[in-house]
Formats: sequence, structure tokens, C-alpha cells
Amino acid sequence: MVKKSFLPVISQEKKEENPGSIEFQVFNFTNKIRRLTSHLELHRKDYLSQRGLRKILEKRKRLLSYLSKKNGIRYKKLINQLDIREPQTH
Repeated sequence: MVKKSFLPVISQEKKEENPGSIEFQVFNFTNKIRRLTSHLELHRKDYLSQRGLRKILEKRKRLLSYLSKKNGIRYKKLINQLDIREPQTH
């Protein structure tokens, strides 16, 4: 499973698996988002899945916002590992 491959990356700092950590939650939401996105490519009119995707996106957005305010280094490391956002060029 994909979760097992990411656990060592997350727990390098903490030396233990913590499914309640922000990084782990964002990782799970990202996996769900990717699965729902591929599902919606095949089933464009699945409006309940679209609604679920929007809810998950909003939850992940709130967690990332909290993490960026709390600890910018962990935030940057996480978005680079998960390849979530495009690098901002000014």
C-alpha cells in the first residue's frame, strides 16, 4: 500500500508512526484526492463524488494553511514530498 511507503518519510523526525499528525492527514487526503480525480475522469456526472472531493480539498487546504503558519519548514518539506503545489515564481 502507498501509506507504508510514506510512513518512514514522515516519521524520520518523530521516530514513531503518528496517524494524527498533520503530515499524515495531508498525505491521506492527497491519496483520496488523486483517487477521486481519476474516478471523476471516467464518471463526469458523479455529483456526490464531486461534492466529496470538494470537501476533502477544503480540509486539506485548512490543514496546509495551519501548518504553513505554525511551521513553514515542515510545510515546504511536505508540499515538496507530495508534489502538491506548483513552485511560485515571482
